[in-house]
Parts: sequence; C-alpha cells; structure tokens
Amino acid sequence: MTFPLRRATAAIGVLSVLALAGCAQTAAGSAADAGDPVSGGELTVEFWPDNASFSCVDPFQTYWIEHRQVIRNVADSLTDQDPDTGEIVPWLATDWQVSDDGLTYTFELRDDVTFSDGTDFTADSVVRALDSAKQTTEDVPGAYGGVYIAGYASSEAVDEHTVQVDFSEPNAAFLQGTSTTNLAILSAASYDKTPEERCLGDYSGSGAFTLDSYSPGEGIELTKRAGYDWASELNAHQGEAYLDAVHIRYVAEDSVRVGDVASGASDIAWPRDPFTPEDTTLLESSGVTVEARSLPGPSSAWFPNTSEGHPLSDPLVRQAVQAGIDRETYASTVYGDDYPVVEGAYDTTTPFFTSEADALAYDPDEAARLLDEAGWTLADGDDYRTKDGETLTLVAPITAESPGEVLLQDQLKQIGIDLELSVYQASERASIVSGGEYDLLGTYYTRADPGVLAWILDNRYAGSVALADNAQSADTAQRIRDLFDAGTTTTDAADRADVYAELQDLLISDAVSIPLFERVQQAGIAPGVNGFRFTSESFLSYYDIWKQA
Repeated sequence: MTFPLRRATAAIGVLSVLALAGCAQTAAGSAADAGDPVSGGELTVEFWPDNASFSCVDPFQTYWIEHRQVIRNVADSLTDQDPDTGEIVPWLATDWQVSDDGLTYTFELRDDVTFSDGTDFTADSVVRALDSAKQTTEDVPGAYGGVYIAGYASSEAVDEHTVQVDFSEPNAAFLQGTSTTNLAILSAASYDKTPEERCLGDYSGSGAFTLDSYSPGEGIELTKRAGYDWASELNAHQGEAYLDAVHIRYVAEDSVRVGDVASGASDIAWPRDPFTPEDTTLLESSGVTVEARSLPGPSSAWFPNTSEGHPLSDPLVRQAVQAGIDRETYASTVYGDDYPVVEGAYDTTTPFFTSEADALAYDPDEAARLLDEAGWTLADGDDYRTKDGETLTLVAPITAESPGEVLLQDQLKQIGIDLELSVYQASERASIVSGGEYDLLGTYYTRADPGVLAWILDNRYAGSVALADNAQSADTAQRIRDLFDAGTTTTDAADRADVYAELQDLLISDAVSIPLFERVQQAGIAPGVNGFRFTSESFLSYYDIWKQA
C-alpha cells in the first residue's frame, strides 16, 4: 500500500507554521502598490564575495549561500517548499507517493519541461541526476548534497514521466531534499562533465534563467529563458520571467554595497551578515526597503571541544557557558533593538523548531554556581577563575575580530572565563579542528529541515568528522545519531516532531550547541524593484521581480 506524501507533509506545515510565519516579511513593492508587472529591464545584485577556497556553482556540490541562490534561478527541482508553512508542493513533479515502509518514492512528472540545452525533461533525467549524485558523493566526499540522499539505492524510469526512487533505509527528509537547490535536476549532458567543470557553471538547468558566465571572485551573468512556463504554484505568476537579465557582482565591503544601492548604482544589496543599525538607517532614509527572513537550519552557534584535557570536557563548564551568555543584549547591541533573540539550536524558520528560550535564559549566578561546583574558583581581586593553578581559558578561533565576539568575551569575563579570540586564516581551519587547537568553534549550515545538523554533528555524514567527534562525548554522540536516524526513518509528522523536540532539548541541555544569534538574511531593495520573494531557504527568487520603467 502507498499513500500520497503530499497529504502527510501538510502536517509538517501545521507544526511549524507559527514559527515560520513570524519571520517571513512582506514583499517589497508589491503589484498592489506599484501597478501591474511589466516585462523588460535588467537587475544588478551585489553579493558578499563567493567562497575563494571553493568556487563552485554546481547544485550538488556547493553550500555557499550566494552560489545556491543563483542556482535556484537556473535549475528547477522536483518539488518546492512553501516558506510560510513548510509544506512541499509540486514543481517538476506533479504528484508523488511513498510506500508504507518509507523505502520507495514514486514521482509523476510534468511532460512540458525542457532544459536550456534544448533536451526534454523526463524520468530518465531524474534517474541520471540521482545516480550522478550518488557517484559524486563517492568521488567528492565533501559534496554538500550527500546528506540529502542518505540511504539512496537506485532509481528507475517506470515510463517516460514516472520515476521510482528506492532507498536501502528510510529517509523521511528526502522529500524536502527534492525541493532544494542541492537536488536540482540538470540535463543529461551536464553529468557528462566532470565535477570540476560543473563547479564552474558548465551545465544546463530548466530554470527561468540561463547561466551565461561565472567568474569566481567577480560575478555571474544570467539571461531570461525564452519559453519558460513551469514555475511552481508558490510564485506570483506563470510564464517567462519579467527581467531580461540579472547581473551579479561580488563586493567585499559592506559600505560599498550599502552605498551602491542607496545611490541607485545597484538594485539589491545582499550582505553576508545583517546590516548594522547605522546602515539600516542610511538605507531607509534613501528609500531602500530592507527585507528580512531567518535562514533555516542551525542557528549561529559555538560547538565545544569536549575531548580530554579541554575545560569543556566537563559538562558543568559547558552549561556555565550556556548560562553566561546574554543573548538578548547580544542581539540588540550588535544588530539593533528589533533583531530577534536566538531561541534554540535551530533558527525559527526550520520545520519542527522548538523554542528553548527558557533553557537559554541569561543567568550569571547559575553560571558561577556551576563553575564553583566544577572546581573553578574566583579569588578576590582576580578577573578569571583558576583550578589547580590553571586559568580557565577558552580558545575561540575567529577569522577577524568583530564587535559580537568582543561582547561575548566581555560577558564570559563577568563569570570568570578568559575567552581568547585567536585570529586565523580560513585555510588553517581544517588543521585547527583536526589538531583540536580550540575550545569553541562557530559554524552553521542552511536547510529547511532539522536533519541538516547531521552535517555538523553526525560523523557518518559530517563535513568535518573531527569537529563532530570533538563536540560531544561518545554517549551523547550515540544518542544524537539515534535521534537523527529516528528523524529520517519516521515518516509520521507528529512522531518526527517528537524526535526533533527531544534532539533540541539534548543539544541545549548538554551544551553540544551553544547558540549565539539567530541567522537573519537581509536584503536592501532599491525603489522601483517589485516582486521580491524569499524562498524557503531564504534565498532570493528573481522570477517574480520586475522593475518600474
């Protein structure tokens, strides 16, 4: 017996709708405000520079937000995900079923889709894409999309427009994975290219725009795809995109991006981190609309080094750090009074998010008590605690000192912890992690499914096995792996909610995750730019955007 999974995923939306809806912002310059959409014109978007150590726009391999955002506009996926409810809706697939044992997905496909190289989208396209994903995972172990196809066995084209996907073990997160850029479908000829060639944009998608050129460190050029007519129902219109072209520039300096959009030299300023309160004031005084939505996935957090010989191997010290951080002051001081305060191991736009706000409440007295219990004492007149003649020092490697890190340094000093901010080059990160030369290390990933945290904490899938192993004791690691497995093998939405609630409780209570702030994606939208829309991954869709003449 099989059942339509679309009915099951509606429950996911019900479970997460309150958290999700609170973060989605009103689209800038909607048609109701600016009149009817018009076709034509070109859009200039200024991004934070792409990742110099991994310049790649291949859907399956990349994790860099700026790359995945572009991919979303040139390569379509089997499904789409509603950013307000978390519901999975049709896109290249018109319907789907999942077997009772969760091992088989069957997708019914559109019959009117073509790739930009002129070839047809068929069931064979999906088979080729998923088989290539499995092969790429084996050839490129760090390929980000590997976590999306855990347990994938094989695919079969049942007929030209029906495909069956089989797993060796249930993967309840797979359906959501089919809505992401990482499992976007490319033309068959694209998979004849090497992973390195695809990284540089040598592929064809079925999206509303074609990728004309990618110059790492400089920018990307996109043009409208003639004849496009298969957008998902989440878009405001059907048919071709309104814009003729999109010009993407990589601009490192925040002040330049802000100045360009404020002066009209660009149309959208897309920062890596939220605008400063001062920049927000400048933008709004220039008529620029600031849009914002939290990025789904893990919040920006420290992950501890709990290996032997490090202070954070003691759970009492980890819990003291958890209690010694004033997250409300952090949010308002670094990002402004209206910035949301982080509430858990995940950002609020993540399906199955559970608030851990009470457990994360600032409590310096409790932090001091925990440190006393752990044997770290503070002598009169001393700034930092000691134990057996050693100062309680925690090393936090950073790429550059920021006001936020200095604030955290001061907050931990209030409870007697010496936070040492150690500046390093990005190329040194892997050796720092593998050598255990840290106590607290920040990281995150973006995906609208809680299973993405396995990429950080589950050493079977983690991008850095050393980081995963260091962050938790063997007993805790096993409990977390069991919960990840339960979350991906349990297809009932209510049961998955219970599993992920337990996971979030464990991550906070054992301080495996020490959340610092909610990751909010902002964008400055120039006057005359209409139809702005965040996707479920808080990326930017160019498809509905149009410009007033």
